[in-house]
Amino acid sequence: MNRVTVLSAVQQVRRMRGGSQSHLMRASDGHYYITKFRNNPQHVRVLANEFLASRLGLRLGLPMPEVAVIEVSDWLVNNTPELRVETAGYVIPCSSGLQLASRYVGNPETDMVLDYLPESLIVSRTRNLQDFARVLVLDKWAGNADGRQAVFTKPATARKYTATFIDQGYCFNCSEWNFPDSALRGVYGRNCVYQQVTGWESFEPVLSRAEQIDSADIWSLTEGMPEEWWSHHGPFEDLARLVESLGQRRSSIRDLITAFRNSSRNPFPYWAGN
Repeated sequence: MNRVTVLSAVQQVRRMRGGSQSHLMRASDGHYYITKFRNNPQHVRVLANEFLASRLGLRLGLPMPEVAVIEVSDWLVNNTPELRVETAGYVIPCSSGLQLASRYVGNPETDMVLDYLPESLIVSRTRNLQDFARVLVLDKWAGNADGRQAVFTKPATARKYTATFIDQGYCFNCSEWNFPDSALRGVYGRNCVYQQVTGWESFEPVLSRAEQIDSADIWSLTEGMPEEWWSHHGPFEDLARLVESLGQRRSSIRDLITAFRNSSRNPFPYWAGN
């Protein structure tokens, strides 16, 4: 789990939607990856955030894409006019060197990959609907400052979709690496995904795994993360402080979920008792 693959980018396929202006790339292993570049318009630390938070999610057993480090050559950037980012009114080349690669969910040639489904299909056609409650454990623990993002995939001939949780770049409050907690931060935009929640057991086994993980385990998940993804904007102590804070915040996860439960959203109408 802790071993980090370093890939080489072979081909740019298309630009993706979203604030980080990522690109779909084909890599040296033959697979496709959503690639975020160091000079994206959000912040270089979104690469570090995506790396660590995704690996935390995978350690907890959540359906998230595998992450890797991908090297994008100067030659590929110089010979691919589409590899550009727009920032502060300028169009500039994407940075070369080590970038963040998140494995593309499904097969781009044969699978349906949707970022929106009507509520009726989310409820009736999502095979792992219960994971929306479980991912709250990570989003509250890691202080996700964005709404929970998910995509729904299925082979063309299948009836049901599988939800995969993507885009962890705004965990740890994006570039700030702090935790200004709020009841409605890091939650999915529609309550229908939470209708199955009836109590604390609805967050298991992810909740117990998060509460039992120790700081050494969290540290191990940073192995292989390129230093340039965070060190230019703070010393090593910043990373150490982040890991220490995550270790301390484990005891607050239930309180943070409770704050969402008691919010104006009333997300868990079938949760009775404490």
